[in-house]
This record gives sequence, structure tokens and C-alpha cells, in this order.
Amino acid sequence: MKIDESYDAGAKSYDSMDNKTRDLEAEVLRKTFLNPHYGNILELGCGTGKNTGWLSQKADYVTALDFSSEMIARARAKIEADNVTFTQTDIIQTWPVKPGWSNLITCSLVLEHIEDLNFIFREAARVLKRRGKFYICELHPWKQYSGSQARFDTDEGIHRPQAFIHHISDYLNAAKTEGF
Repeated sequence: MKIDESYDAGAKSYDSMDNKTRDLEAEVLRKTFLNPHYGNILELGCGTGKNTGWLSQKADYVTALDFSSEMIARARAKIEADNVTFTQTDIIQTWPVKPGWSNLITCSLVLEHIEDLNFIFREAARVLKRRGKFYICELHPWKQYSGSQARFDTDEGIHRPQAFIHHISDYLNAAKTEGF
């Protein structure tokens, strides 16, 4: 099953299920970006809008991307901010953002589903303004080694979308290769 189909299947239960990792990540994001304003923000993997509304208060404009049309539909239903655009897109393809557009890119619990980290860092380098920030929060590889990964309840039972284990060095090497 493709990643968009996986999250489409889990969208209905995503917000109501117990997910300490998702909830902790939202807390970390809010504590990390305390500055009052970040200009243009690109949110990769916006899901059901867990962070989108908060980000909209910190930005002139937020472009929120996700693989899943069902997750985006739920985010649109929750987020009423005029400065947010939701776009269903495959983030392993060129992002629908102009070069140098973003002051901040957030990527929360998404990269476990991406095999080629270099592409993500290459795109981030393309769309970030000079001195822009790229925030990444992912499940620690040691948790993945022990079997942890994204999962959610569906009508058919617990579903685990495809995941890739990336060592910390994989992130650092991809970042360095792409100029970070």
C-alpha cells in the first residue's frame, strides 16, 4: 500500500488515537520556535493539522503539504486561518514552492516514510531563504530498531505504513551533501 493510501486509511482515527510521540513532537515544536514571527513557513507532512494552526499564528503565510488527501481534508476542516494553503502532494517530487520562498520548513514525523533523504534536503535547500531554518523531528533510530514506527487503527485493524530506518548519520550526511 502506498504511503498516501496508508494515511488515507488512518485519517479517520488519527486525531482520536493515543499517540505520545505525536503529542510530544507538537510540544517540542512550540518550545523550539518561540520567536513571534517567521515569515513564510512550509510544513511538510501537515497531516490533520496538528501543528498548522499554531504555525499560522507565527507566519505571514503557511503552505502545508501532505501525501494524504484524507489527512488534508481533516486539516482543512479544523484550520480556518486565511494565511494557510493545504496541498496534497508527493513530497518525494519537486515541492510546489518557489526557490527561496520559505523562512522555516517544519518536518514532523515524516521522514521515516522517505527512503531518499538527500532529495528532501536538496528540496529544502532550494526553497529556503538564506539563513532559513529546517526543523526536523523524527522517531529516534533506537526506537525503530526495537520495532516502533507510525501506526494507527483502521476499520481493518492496526495499520503500519511503510517505514525506513535512518541512522542519525544518514540525516547528517544528507544535510551536509546538500549544503546544510
